[in-house]
Amino acid sequence: MKTQRLFPILHDLNRILIVACAFLVIGRVEAKDPVFSGPQPGERATPFKVLDLNGAGTGRERDPVTENAGAPTALVFIHAIERSMVPLLQVIDQYGLERKDRIKTEMVFLFADRLEGEQRTKAVLGSLRLGARAGLSLDGLEGPGNYGLNKECMMTILALRDQRVVANFALVQPGIADATKVIEALAKACADSEPPSVASLQEKKAGRAGMARANTMQPDRMAANAGVPTETPKDPFPGAVPTDGRLQGLLRQFIRPTNDDTVVDKTLTDVKAYIQGDADLTRQAIDGWTRVLHFGDRYGTEYSRKVGREFLEALKSTPPRR
Repeated sequence: MKTQRLFPILHDLNRILIVACAFLVIGRVEAKDPVFSGPQPGERATPFKVLDLNGAGTGRERDPVTENAGAPTALVFIHAIERSMVPLLQVIDQYGLERKDRIKTEMVFLFADRLEGEQRTKAVLGSLRLGARAGLSLDGLEGPGNYGLNKECMMTILALRDQRVVANFALVQPGIADATKVIEALAKACADSEPPSVASLQEKKAGRAGMARANTMQPDRMAANAGVPTETPKDPFPGAVPTDGRLQGLLRQFIRPTNDDTVVDKTLTDVKAYIQGDADLTRQAIDGWTRVLHFGDRYGTEYSRKVGREFLEALKSTPPRR
């Protein structure tokens, strides 16, 4: 009798264990893999060359790592230029300006084509009035070969001291939300015990630009000059960037040049499900895809542009009722 009573108990225990294991497996599958880009904390930052674009030696090649001779350095690699990342870029620039006696700030832009890179980077520098040293990587879009930069990351930020990495930020979609941790890391690298707040850095950056609305207007101007989609009223390009945050993020994901066809299809499926039946979101999607497709092969892959055009035509032919 006792043995018979044990069978139901053991059966229930087995079911509990199976369910628990299933949750563990699901948790592992759903957990996002960490993103890595560039040398990690403790590793040495090796020399590399850039074309100086705004320093005393403009137009000449220089090596920012060797030149800074082990001084605390903010090394910012920029793989893409988008409006959303500008506030973070400005905060880092302003911190470097205020603590220039403690830390060197180096902006390194990455482009496949050197001539295009020079033109677009100079447009960015002119619009944002960056005080940091800025250079164009001579190693193309990949950046310095032994740095292992990840093209999925629009921005990779390294905090250096004694030519070694003390903090690394691999940012796929950088924004002002990342600013606090970045400034804290830079302050630690240069022994700044009382770093300014992000809010104060933003205010001072706006003051430097000579206009109260600098943080919203300058990114638009920068993007227009650099050939990136914007929302400005005088924008000469067709369409517009979606104002809905979720839809804007899906559009950015859709136009990544590193996507394979499966990722493109999955992203487009998510877009369709998100905007379904909503007239305003559909209008924003029409504007967004009109904008990015206008720039041809500058954005996305050949496949994403093909299905993107089909998606846009379908939206235009069957708009939802308002």
